[in-house]
Formats: sequence, C-alpha cells, structure tokens
Amino acid sequence: MSEKKISNGIKGGVFLLLTLMLSSCKDMVILDPKGPIGHSNANLIITAVALMLIVVVPVFIMVMWFSIRYRRGNEKATFRPEWGHSYTAEWVIWSVPIAIIAVLSYLTWTSTHALDPYKPIQSEKKALQVEVISTDWNWVFIYPEDSVATINELVIEAGRPVSFRLTSASVMTSFFIPQLGSQIYAMAGMQTKLNLLADHVGTYTGQNQEFSGDGYDNMHFNVYAKSPEDFKQWLGTVKGKVNRLTNEDFIKITQYGQEYQLAKKSDHHLAYKPIAPCVYYPVEPGIFDKTMAPYMDWMNMEEGSTNSGESMDINKKECSEHMDKTMAQGDCCKHKNNNNK
Repeated sequence: MSEKKISNGIKGGVFLLLTLMLSSCKDMVILDPKGPIGHSNANLIITAVALMLIVVVPVFIMVMWFSIRYRRGNEKATFRPEWGHSYTAEWVIWSVPIAIIAVLSYLTWTSTHALDPYKPIQSEKKALQVEVISTDWNWVFIYPEDSVATINELVIEAGRPVSFRLTSASVMTSFFIPQLGSQIYAMAGMQTKLNLLADHVGTYTGQNQEFSGDGYDNMHFNVYAKSPEDFKQWLGTVKGKVNRLTNEDFIKITQYGQEYQLAKKSDHHLAYKPIAPCVYYPVEPGIFDKTMAPYMDWMNMEEGSTNSGESMDINKKECSEHMDKTMAQGDCCKHKNNNNK
C-alpha cells in the first residue's frame, strides 16, 4: 500500500470519527448557554474536552497508523525486535498526561468555587426569590414575595438574578435548566439553593436529571424568560384571576403519584401525564417550610435550624405537637418571626 493511500485512509478515518461525534450536536443545548453560569459551564466543558483530546486524538491516529504501517507483508517498515526502551517515549508518555491532569485540577478547583450554586449573582437588580418543590412527579414553583405559584412551568425575568430554594415532597430529584447552568438536587427534608440568571428572552427547558421512579422522565417544564415589562404584565395577569393555593391543595398535588401507583396496581390506570401547567394566586404562606417539617424529627434537627446550616426560623416544637393538624389544616410551622409579633 502506498504512502498516499495510507494518508488518505487516516484522513478518512478521522473525518468519519468526527462526523459520528458531531452528528447529534444539534440537541446539545448545554453548549448553547443563555446566562453567565451557563456560559461558564459550557466553556469549562469545552476546555476539558479539548485538553483530553490532546491525548485521545494522537492515540486514535497512532492506532490506525501502526496497524497499517506495521502490518504483515509491509517490508518497508523497520523491524526492530530488540528495541525495548526510549527516554523520549517515556518523557512524552508521562509528561503530557501529568500536565493535562494538573491543568484540569486547577480548572476544577477554581470553577468549583467560582460556580458555587449558593453564591449570589452580582447584579444591580434584586434577585427574584423562587421556592421549588418537587413532587411525584411535578414541579411546584412558589414566588413568596408576590404570593404566586405555578405548576410545571417557570416564569422569570431576563437580566435579573433568580435565587432558588429547593426541596422535595417525595423522592430525591435533580433540578436542571441546561441552558442556564448548574444542576442541583432537591431532597426531602433538606434545603438546597441555586442562583441562576437568564440574559436572553426566550423559552428554555428544565428537567429532572435524577432517576426517581416511574414518570421521572416526564418531569420536564418550560422556563419562560420574559422582558421586565412582560414579566410585570404576567404577574398582573396572574393576580387578576384569583385561584388560591392552600396547603390542602398542595397536599393533593403531592398525592398525585400515590394515586397513580394505586391505580397502577389495580390495572385501571392510564398512561401517566404530568399536571398541565397552571398558576395560582394567592398562595398560602409557609408551604415550602411545611413540606420540610415532617422530616425534622427523624433528622434530629435543632429548633430553628436546617441541614444546610442556615436558619429557616421554623418552630420545631410547635410542629412536633401539631404535625397531624399541619397536614390536615395547614396551621402549623408558623415562622418564629410571625409568632413573636
């Protein structure tokens, strides 16, 4: 086989490999970020992949080159049966991976601190507060400052930071909006936080990244990033139609998965469908805290503390004495601040 044919063969192999690798890139929304956190995540991924390709690409090329060059019957290839060691080869084999690992370690360390999901995003605008509760198998978003809630859709203001508090009313889930960045878990009895910002008006997809049982793959929701004027108009429209969300209503939402499982056992269930997106106003205060309250006793938590180490001002004693009433009447777990007034 001539050198020209070998060269063409290598080029064809590399082209085929790149074609296969890039054939599904059209849906890689994580590389099409729409916010500063998303941009940082995408840049980190691209940088890490590029660094690793420094090793991967030469290896693939050498595999093809050696298999062709040193094939049986190629008398032009040098035959050196006594060769066993080369300081040059050893230097390349060890120094390149060590340098790559060192650079990746530095990037991982600095990015881990720079992209801390609890770290507020610097902005002249006050962050929009949103409480996120995952249920079986829906997402509940509460805007405590406006007494508004949405089911399976999230509306935010483009150019304004969003500060999320997350928990789960059931199993562990993972909250992720790929184009805005950082993924974080939502766990029963625990509170996690996440700060994101969308710098473009648009519609993005949010999802549950955790395998959490039947229906988890349907836990998708749309994120509508609106202009400040449109966001204000949306709030006005929601508040113009009274659709109250009480704690009892929320409990019914959390039982949606149990009802589905019971129906499934009796073979009378239909295919699972998430609750259609809807909005509520006004919203009974404290639903997020009440969702966490039933787990306080077994976690042996101190009064007025959370496992995240931050005060949540929950009156644990009152919750423990009236837990049953909490679920039935929604009159427990009032904030200390309210009790002290």
